[in-house]
Amino acid sequence: MDRAQKAEAIEALKGVFEGAGAVVVTHNLGLTVAEMTDLRGRLRKEGATYQIVKNTLAIKALNGSVGEKGEALFAGPVGIAYAPDPASAAKIVTEYAKGNDKFAIVGALMGTAVLDQKGVGALATLPTLDEIRATLLGLLNAPATKVAGVLQAPAGQLARVFSAYAAKDAA
Repeated sequence: MDRAQKAEAIEALKGVFEGAGAVVVTHNLGLTVAEMTDLRGRLRKEGATYQIVKNTLAIKALNGSVGEKGEALFAGPVGIAYAPDPASAAKIVTEYAKGNDKFAIVGALMGTAVLDQKGVGALATLPTLDEIRATLLGLLNAPATKVAGVLQAPAGQLARVFSAYAAKDAA
């Protein structure tokens, strides 16, 4: 990798660190190509990405913004999972790590905050952005449905009264 490629890779990583909701740092020593493809496929379904990174380039891209604790995450065979939504990548990576002994979560970066394994686990339990949107829409639609039901009830009662009078007059 020559200087121009390194500079390009550092700029790309800077964009990842700035644009992602959370960047989950993992160790992936011993994963087969099939396992790695499976992980990437799961992440892609949720709009997330998994990328193997070179530690020195990642540390240069961070440029000291997360301090020594954040830079310490980048040691050994490291890969990063990231998405615009902070919870989606953490959920999938945490679920995958439970089923694969060769895959371990090291920590995560959220802006300038550094999370440990427990923090990533807590982040994984949060609802995703789409789930939050669906819940909010459900909450907003519920009152409108109730108002429509209340408004229709008197009209229905009135129609039943007229129907009863019509049946009484016909008899």
